[in-house]
Amino acid sequence: MKTIEIIGYRRANLGKNDAQKIREEGNVPCVLYGGQEQVHFYAPVILFRDLIYTNEAHFVHLNIEGEECQAIMQEVQFHPVSELILHVDFLKISEDRKIKMDIPTRLVGQSPGVSKGGTLVRKRASLKVFAFPKDMPDHIDVDCSELDFHHSVKVGDLKFANLEFVDPKKASIAVVEVPRSAKLAEETAAAATAAAPAAGAAPAAGAAAPAAPAADAKKAEAPKKDEKKK
Repeated sequence: MKTIEIIGYRRANLGKNDAQKIREEGNVPCVLYGGQEQVHFYAPVILFRDLIYTNEAHFVHLNIEGEECQAIMQEVQFHPVSELILHVDFLKISEDRKIKMDIPTRLVGQSPGVSKGGTLVRKRASLKVFAFPKDMPDHIDVDCSELDFHHSVKVGDLKFANLEFVDPKKASIAVVEVPRSAKLAEETAAAATAAAPAAGAAPAAGAAAPAAPAADAKKAEAPKKDEKKK
């Protein structure tokens, strides 16, 4: 996995007013966890561009006023309107201790369902992975080459050595959805089948019985003429 370096400076004061001033000066308030004590610092916002706005995971080499360590970005907070970075939490890591990271997914392979007009939809942009730092990948390739209509790749289908997936095994990662035109055709065909009467079915209750042939009617009137002659 690639590593990005972030240079930080310790915060002399803590509090909302100080944090707001740091942001106004083009920096991001940060906290480093995982050591003997929490380290509060700030770093230029421009250094976070390649760490946050990317489709790959990264390790972070922190240099806080000369004190260096390896870390991962644990959480990032954005402004609800402007989407500016408000705060970032880092976790110090070591090679002999497993960690949890959100690793982006990447859909690969030509899906048969897509070739028929379906749409390949990514249900999970990332997966939470538990592993040693040396085994962490930049991204996770999800093979979609066997997906047809209504088929999906689930977390339990993935098999990667030395990686443990924390997400539910039945959770879908990618699915091929049927196009709307095909759905309408299926619904129309189903409705037509349901409306058509079954061959040889008995007439519905209350329905008029078919009229008797004319010859049968004449036979029925014959006895009445004989009775008049008597």
